[in-house]
Amino acid sequence: MKSNNSLTPPYFQFTVFADYGPLRYLFFSLSLLIYVTIISANLVIVLSVSTGFFPRFLMDLLSDTHFISRARCFTELYITSTHVGHEVSLLTVMAYDRFVAICQPLHYHSKMSFRTVLLLLTFAVLTPLCVFGYFLYLASNLPLCGNELHRIFCAAFSVVQLSCVDTTVISIAGQFLAVISVFIPLSFVLYTYLCILLVCRRSSSEFRGKALQTCLPHIVTFINFCISVLCEVSLSQYTTDAEKPVVIVVLSLEFSIIPPISNPLVYALNLPKIRGVIFGFLRAEHLVHSTLFKDSAGTERS
Repeated sequence: MKSNNSLTPPYFQFTVFADYGPLRYLFFSLSLLIYVTIISANLVIVLSVSTGFFPRFLMDLLSDTHFISRARCFTELYITSTHVGHEVSLLTVMAYDRFVAICQPLHYHSKMSFRTVLLLLTFAVLTPLCVFGYFLYLASNLPLCGNELHRIFCAAFSVVQLSCVDTTVISIAGQFLAVISVFIPLSFVLYTYLCILLVCRRSSSEFRGKALQTCLPHIVTFINFCISVLCEVSLSQYTTDAEKPVVIVVLSLEFSIIPPISNPLVYALNLPKIRGVIFGFLRAEHLVHSTLFKDSAGTERS
């Protein structure tokens, strides 16, 4: 019979981090650069998932030990999960708003009244908080027979797999919830944009241009985020013996890095002024490189 202390370890250990020697400083520099880029691009991301992940991730890259307290692990787990839920639900609400605005413009003000918008936002914000809060409550009360997490951050499924009791039901329920939480909003978003495309097909070229300019960044962002979530969910299918650190690191970083960097870029490139500044900078940089190359080639010939 194991003691209560062995069933509730006070900390977890990340086993993915290896002794990379001097390469750890290169990985640290690259990760720090990515973190600073995310801070510069999107302050909301910084206040949610990035603040809960990157500072500890940077310390783990340089540290010889990779432990995280039980309380901090569950806090990181809750912040990451609710962030995912809020992203999916809010992007789904945005898709409905665009659908009504483009496909039913005469009914927009009646369907998207202040009361309706308030109800949609309340549902989008509170549902992830309650659902993941309940899941966190169940996970935090499980007796655990180990403390080694084969991830670079705390994930719900990796913690549940450490349980001493049979967690087949909760694991299947959690994976089913994660999958339908992605596919149902994704199906709805694709349906709304199919309707929008059909309306644009019958409209003028100017209307099609404005509609696509408004909708394209949203659909790219949503699909990119769903792919990132599915990458993270797919990691739960690996057993401890079959897990490969490279696969874990790549899929986890895709989930943690790609959306925060790509989303601001997608929306920024949609704005003419910002797009003009970026393209102007790239043209100037290309011109400088071309001038330097010609000067060096002329010097060599002389």
